[in-house]
Amino acid sequence: MEKKNISRRSFLKIFGAGSVTAVATLAGCKGGNKAGVQAAEEYKNQVEPPIGKMTYRENPKTKEKVSVLGYGMMRLPTKVNNSDEFDQEMINKQIDYAIEHGMNYFDTSPVYCQGKSERCTGIALHRHKRSEYFVATKLSNFNRDYWAADKAKEMYHNSMKELQVEYLDYYLLHAVGGSMEEFKGRYVDNGMMDYLLKEREAGRIRNLGFSFHGKQEVFDEVIALHDKYHWDFVQIELNYLDWDYANEISNNNVDASYLYAELYKRGIPAVIMEPLLGGRLANLPQYLAAELKSHAPERSVASWAFRYAGTPEGVLTVLSGMTYMEHLKDNLLSYCPLVPLSDDEMRYLDKEIAQKIVGLENIPCNDCKYCMPCPYGIDIPAIFVHYNKCKNEGSLPMGVGDAEYRKHRRQYLISLDRVVPRNRQPDHCIGCHQCEPHCPQSIRITRELHKISDMIESLKRDPLGKGTV
Repeated sequence: MEKKNISRRSFLKIFGAGSVTAVATLAGCKGGNKAGVQAAEEYKNQVEPPIGKMTYRENPKTKEKVSVLGYGMMRLPTKVNNSDEFDQEMINKQIDYAIEHGMNYFDTSPVYCQGKSERCTGIALHRHKRSEYFVATKLSNFNRDYWAADKAKEMYHNSMKELQVEYLDYYLLHAVGGSMEEFKGRYVDNGMMDYLLKEREAGRIRNLGFSFHGKQEVFDEVIALHDKYHWDFVQIELNYLDWDYANEISNNNVDASYLYAELYKRGIPAVIMEPLLGGRLANLPQYLAAELKSHAPERSVASWAFRYAGTPEGVLTVLSGMTYMEHLKDNLLSYCPLVPLSDDEMRYLDKEIAQKIVGLENIPCNDCKYCMPCPYGIDIPAIFVHYNKCKNEGSLPMGVGDAEYRKHRRQYLISLDRVVPRNRQPDHCIGCHQCEPHCPQSIRITRELHKISDMIESLKRDPLGKGTV
């Protein structure tokens, strides 16, 4: 009788699985990662950013000075021995350091960091004078249960409670772009826009805007409402890869060059998210990192992306989700003060370097974690980030014809287990597709997970017959 095998994915689809709550610690592939070692050395030896040198941009409405570097509170540090518990002491320390060095814009949401970001941010900021910071948060009513006016208002008021403030400096309609039907359901038909406009008039919202992820036709319709709603700012994704290639990477994305131009001609300030594309532009393939280093040996690879995002004059602030103090320091070095890129440097990045990155055909994951939590415990962003990192480093096992196949195969499997616990790896995906509607990049997450799972299964069978890892 022929022996029939059943994959773990098939087993889980038939019998189901429970949710797992452990969180993976992100780490890179081991072996051959000269760029990673060099980056670690740079962080270790980096100089202290100067105090009193932060570059500011003026809000045209309020005339207030906003630091060109903003703190995105979506990747907060966790306790070493408990990745589910956020390290409030370190959060306080990093916010203190940021404010000391001139940062004054802090961006959060009710859904960031498993719903704990606003509280952690509020605890840290409340220790400072209210005049020392601007706080931004969002109406993150993605769930249809929160489309009802009472629930949406509850979320809005709870944000001020968690942040320990009596007014919000910047308030956003979160992740506009899916469809106009959704926009109207979340904000218009339930009366929330009328309510928020009255809150702005009363001064409890100082600036009202929206963040955009999605289709150009939705952006066009919502921005056309400027005459009615008078958007004070709009948050868009802008970096040197998305400037001309966002739509090429995903049909549901819009090139940043178009979004920025539409805002600029209306005089609407742009708040920038994903200047590093979830770290992708800080972890370039070695040959591209070396190319940037040859132009400016004293600067980090990430600093090129940050200077690119901060150079356009219509940009109010550039958000960065900084988990570690060394990231905060490196970003401060890019903006204390900001040395704008020349036109030639801008085109070098968004034409030459971007074109080479697009040719890599990576999974366009920004590690935003909007797809999380997975009901089956899969750490989707960690799996994609690990895959991209290994591919960029040239250590992804490419097949038995690869002269270093055995070495790369072993490295990939071992490093994957270090990054993602086995009970959170892609073979646990049963194809429920619950994650996909939440992905701003419109990644076909299930398909990509299954492809990686099949690759892993093939690697574990070891077609060279040299044993198992």
